[in-house]
Amino acid sequence: MKTTRKCRALLSVSLNLVALFFSTTAFVTTYWCEGTQRVPKPNCSKERRHNCIDYGVNETDPSKVHYSWETGDDRYLFRYFHTGIWYSCEENIHGAGEKCRSFIDLAPASERGVLWLSVVSEVLYIMLLVVGFSLMCLELFHSNNVIDGLKLNAFAAVFTVLSGLLGMVAHMMYTQVFQITVSLGPEDWRPHTWDYGWSFCLAWGSFTCCMAASVTTLNSYTKTVIEFRHKRKLFEQGLREEQTFLDPEAFHYFRDRSVQSVSSSVEVYPGHGGGGGGGGGSGRGKLHHGRSTSMDLGENCDSLGEEQC
Repeated sequence: MKTTRKCRALLSVSLNLVALFFSTTAFVTTYWCEGTQRVPKPNCSKERRHNCIDYGVNETDPSKVHYSWETGDDRYLFRYFHTGIWYSCEENIHGAGEKCRSFIDLAPASERGVLWLSVVSEVLYIMLLVVGFSLMCLELFHSNNVIDGLKLNAFAAVFTVLSGLLGMVAHMMYTQVFQITVSLGPEDWRPHTWDYGWSFCLAWGSFTCCMAASVTTLNSYTKTVIEFRHKRKLFEQGLREEQTFLDPEAFHYFRDRSVQSVSSSVEVYPGHGGGGGGGGGSGRGKLHHGRSTSMDLGENCDSLGEEQC
């Protein structure tokens, strides 16, 4: 049973550690949502010759301009962007690299409170995961007492379940805020196409591992309690059976001791009556009296045995 408990505790610790790693990685990265934004093409320059609009200005005569006839989507550039809880980064069309801005500033004013609540829930989610992981490690490595281990197991399960619920609420609130920002956000940021990124998948994967760890911990606690109750029931049943077998033995023991004591008392007076018939009669009278005494003592032993039962 101890080996089985260790295996279950090790599985819970592993799942909790994976959930903690996934949640922390998702919290600090900016790939919850990613897609493209449609922006007007910049003017062509010496540094940029592709994906730009060339108006064909004559360097010798600036007054002569050749207009571009690009229409529709040809006039626009689709730049890549990715967004996290803290920042939204997009491709820099005027140079190399990316430029980032705060996603909290991009969100509508009516949704910033929900976004901050999502951030607080994510922080609490990670903190409770750390507490649950610490309790599980304490149970696994530093608890030799089974009762103390059960207490640590129960507290770890409670903290892990609470962290999973907070994580689920945080992820759902962020999804709601992002979808509203897509519709009501700044014009220069609104996505043309978007989808969820790998950070979002890590966040929900962390929630899945967290709930699996909590279920495993609760299962370990329940199985341990059931095993102890079963062993206690078997112990009590065996104790009752031992008492049932011991009482008849005690009865026979006391009965044999009483018969031996009476027979020894009879053997002490065999020649006390002399040589006459009266003596023999008295001897037989004493023998008869001895038998009646043994019968009375046997009856007393029966009553004694019944009282002990």
